[in-house]
Amino acid sequence: MNRKVVSFVSCWLAALLLPLPGACADEFRTPSISAMRVEWRAVLEQLRQEINAQPAIAQSFTFASQRRVPASDPRSMPALVQLNAMTSTIFPGIARSPVPVLLPFDTASYFDARQRGAPDSLSLQRYQADFRPADFFDAGAAGYDAVFSLEPGAGDGMPQRTYAKPVEVQISGSILVYDLVDRLGGKGEPVKPLAAQFPDMRRFIREGYVRYAFTRFGIPYVVSIQCLDSATRPKRLACREAYPVAERFLKALRIAGGQPSRPRNDIASDVAERPTAPSPDFTYHPSGDIIANSGGRKQGGHADVTAYSQIRFPLEKAPAFAHSQSFAKRKSDGPADSYPWQDNFCEARSFEVGQCASGFGHQGQDIRPGACPADSKDGCDPKQQAIVAVRDSIVIRSPQQQAATLQVNTTTEHVRFRYMHMNPSVMDAEGLLNGRGVAEGEKIGVVSNYLDHPNGTSRHLHFDVQVFTRDGWLWVNPYTTLVSSYERLIRGRGREIGPEPGPAAAVAHALPDDVAHHIDIQEGGGN
Repeated sequence: MNRKVVSFVSCWLAALLLPLPGACADEFRTPSISAMRVEWRAVLEQLRQEINAQPAIAQSFTFASQRRVPASDPRSMPALVQLNAMTSTIFPGIARSPVPVLLPFDTASYFDARQRGAPDSLSLQRYQADFRPADFFDAGAAGYDAVFSLEPGAGDGMPQRTYAKPVEVQISGSILVYDLVDRLGGKGEPVKPLAAQFPDMRRFIREGYVRYAFTRFGIPYVVSIQCLDSATRPKRLACREAYPVAERFLKALRIAGGQPSRPRNDIASDVAERPTAPSPDFTYHPSGDIIANSGGRKQGGHADVTAYSQIRFPLEKAPAFAHSQSFAKRKSDGPADSYPWQDNFCEARSFEVGQCASGFGHQGQDIRPGACPADSKDGCDPKQQAIVAVRDSIVIRSPQQQAATLQVNTTTEHVRFRYMHMNPSVMDAEGLLNGRGVAEGEKIGVVSNYLDHPNGTSRHLHFDVQVFTRDGWLWVNPYTTLVSSYERLIRGRGREIGPEPGPAAAVAHALPDDVAHHIDIQEGGGN
């Protein structure tokens, strides 16, 4: 039996029998992903019903299927080809989606108006339940994602709200679903006003979003709005104010595009590739081994040996150091800019993180660049150390937002990577905004210290990973993914060292007063 098979079996048995940090210290795992099957005949029947509401436009569609071509061939469903051709002028690339694209867009009424001679300036909002033109739309081999906004006061019959900004509504549909061990997964309550349209819908608040999850045509969809489960405020959307916006969005959903692709297979977890040659100096603590007592409500970390994607490390150059930016280490451990690395995914914060035992956590990992070498000849500036794109991806970010998210949407992945602490004004000026494509390794900013304002945190990068599940986009521990990517950057395999003992002392970065009560510490840190 070869070495890889022995390693795989040993790791698998260890994961079953000894689910502890370091149970299989020599190997990292790739994620397990389920592939869905689309009920395309049901899609065509619903599309026929929607299009027939406008008899004049219905004549433009051919619903008779063509034989002698595979079901995955677009020619087998000419009505979808015709639909994609029409809607791609508004939602570019919509035909790339292998799942039916549901959007709050009345296709039949819009194109009926155009056919009757309506001007090119015809307002989309009128045909999108008063939602603005899409802030973001991306369709790829795994599915699609879109963001729409509803302005304050827009929409007939909407209740007044205290929140004074546009409400952003996100929708995702995916043929790929990541299989997480998720103690909170599948929960929620039915939504009575929508029960007839979405019989299996469930509404729940999770990780800072109210989410509406449902299955249509065999595919999971999630509509979500970022909100606080609290009293209404002018600058923060309360979830109770988000409910009617989400329900307006959901009631307006129509088939806007998408087309069949070849059937997908489930993707089984496997041993992740890593360098074989050892690094002379890179060491790291196990995943889940956070600084003692630094977790929310004094809980520990979340051990996860999954490398969720094979990425390029997010800092341009080594060395780099993954450490807490909010809890002081003992002097005997040396400076923060040193090995070994340490996980801080479940470090105490006010952010909900379902994978952390306390229910709250940091959501990601803090990374500091190394100091400029004393003999540097490349003009190294300690305040201009580059951050790069970890994959070929699409940017999700509205103007003035503090976070930039990169999304990968391929035949084998539907995953997001979020970067924080770069200055929003600089990101705006450099065009790091919705829909921009970036290439792996492309510089997208510099390591900075922005958190609500310049100098709001220490100089570091916060990096996190989200994957698509039946509960929508969930944060997963990025630590193993980062260790693996750093090993490729330095071309050497790191050495895992034992868990760290001893207490932690909280320092600086006080939490906002309105959320500090969520966690059992007096002081914590920003992302």
